[in-house]
Amino acid sequence: MLRPFTDVDREPFFALHTHPLVVESMGSAPSRAECDTNVDFIMDEMDHQRWGLWAVDIAGGPTFVGVVGLHRVTAALPCFGEVEAEWRLHPDHWGLGYATEAAEAALHFGFEVGGLREIIAFTASLNVRSQAVMTRLGMVRDVAGDFDHPGLPQGSPLRRHVLYRISAPSSSSQVSPSVAS
Repeated sequence: MLRPFTDVDREPFFALHTHPLVVESMGSAPSRAECDTNVDFIMDEMDHQRWGLWAVDIAGGPTFVGVVGLHRVTAALPCFGEVEAEWRLHPDHWGLGYATEAAEAALHFGFEVGGLREIIAFTASLNVRSQAVMTRLGMVRDVAGDFDHPGLPQGSPLRRHVLYRISAPSSSSQVSPSVAS
């Protein structure tokens, strides 16, 4: 289930982003203040655009197992202005299909409700788990769009990022997303 963030998500959001396996794919852990600022941004973006990043709950199970959704890429990146599908789940929930299912719902929302024509995703070239999700979603690698992430230092093994794209389906999708507004 995808739902808007609330203030109770701040602590588990911080715990997610400081988990050692998550930090491994990001390069460094954010501070609590940085995480709180990020949650503020997520909540503001949802209020203004009516889409953005959602908190992920497991139906009939745990609440806040991660974050999935859509986000407009910032000016610091070469794909500035495009809409990115994002996902980050707690490692306890990796390998269970939740990232693919939730990202599929976010893509459906972006295309069917948001009227988007294309959505991108990117990750560090070493992050094969996220690339596998992108492939399962039907996204296609755009090798010409690969880039060095300016927020990561020269020489970092995470600096090189791969870019994937997916276009809106020509007919109505059969996916029935579970997104709470």
